[in-house]
Amino acid sequence: MRLSQNFTHTLREAPADEVSRNAQLLIRAGFVYKVMAGVYAYTPLGLRVVENLKQIVREEMNAIGGQELIMTNLQAKEPWEETTRWSDEVVDIWFKTKLQDGTDLGLAWSHEEAILAMMRQYVQSYKDLPIKVYQFQTKLRNELRAKAGIMRGREFLMKDMYSLHSSAEDLDAFYNQSIEAYKRCYERFGIGDETFVTFASGGAFTKFSHEFQTICDAGEDILYVHRGKNIAVNEEVLDEAVKELGISKDELEKVKSAEVGNIFNFGTEKCDQMNLRFTDKDGTEKSIYLGSYGIGITRVMGVIVEKFADDKGIVWPEHIAPAKVYMVQIGQESKAVADALYDELMGKGIEVIYDDRDERPGAKFADSELMGIPYRITVSDRLLGDEKFELTPRSTGLAELLTREELLAKLG
Repeated sequence: MRLSQNFTHTLREAPADEVSRNAQLLIRAGFVYKVMAGVYAYTPLGLRVVENLKQIVREEMNAIGGQELIMTNLQAKEPWEETTRWSDEVVDIWFKTKLQDGTDLGLAWSHEEAILAMMRQYVQSYKDLPIKVYQFQTKLRNELRAKAGIMRGREFLMKDMYSLHSSAEDLDAFYNQSIEAYKRCYERFGIGDETFVTFASGGAFTKFSHEFQTICDAGEDILYVHRGKNIAVNEEVLDEAVKELGISKDELEKVKSAEVGNIFNFGTEKCDQMNLRFTDKDGTEKSIYLGSYGIGITRVMGVIVEKFADDKGIVWPEHIAPAKVYMVQIGQESKAVADALYDELMGKGIEVIYDDRDERPGAKFADSELMGIPYRITVSDRLLGDEKFELTPRSTGLAELLTREELLAKLG
């Protein structure tokens, strides 16, 4: 990407009404545009990050047998009435609307009921199970609080997966397989060391769930962790959880955290409520077991900004950054060299943001740090004589002068 062709611009200041650090930085760096509280548009730069996160999750979901689909956001109320979750007394975050003929519709905040309504057409026999489907879908939730930027949005992108099984044992096995797949996702995002599988309340989903919580000062949850035993408990279920886990409160460290994923074991309750059953090998009709698994894609993006940003701006982990390299070109004589290096790196599959704007060097360096691209290459008239390039990792700020061959070897 040539920065001169990018329609967004960096900003000195974020909107005055934006209080969250992740949104302030993302807005200033040109990754998101704020529409209203809790609602953000994603620019080409922001979309690159989202797509990188999605691809990591897609690879891990496919690896455990998931099939990707996409459901509708418009929801008929009838399937949700079957489970009582259409009621505002049960689920208080619905956005609801009507067709012109007065028919009630909901804007999807989740998709369990919608998936099960669809599966009534496809599941009859034990031969049809198990089924594991997932999607990347925009969810809409009428959150009372929306002051955490993209960490808690009223409109946000989520990966949600649903699995249907013929037995509790089969569901349990896949549930545990999903936990391991989620751990791999967070490792690849760059936050694995600080993300814990957490015992938590199931809220509007089920009695208990497992959350994936990342230690983060900007988070809204209180977590009690035992790093040695890799145990974490959400404060809201602390007393009950410590009994089940056989640990003492004194062993646990209190930290702030942000939820970045969750999984639920519904057992047979929801499928029974919706009269979704299967015929087993012996000809008897049996209940179907349901699991549900979510990762907040845009929420993860916000958490990563909060965790790694410094006083200069964003610091993206390499695997999810919108580009690997931010190239700064300074002077007139070095332009042809920078153009050639840009083409060579892109040809090798190394994504580059090329700052070819007619701007002073200080502004280019400041923007590279604000945007948080993992490596900055400086191509300047001053370095041409020695045939050197300056390479500066964003995470350390420690520059080194390299030959072209050394530079290419470093960037791999």
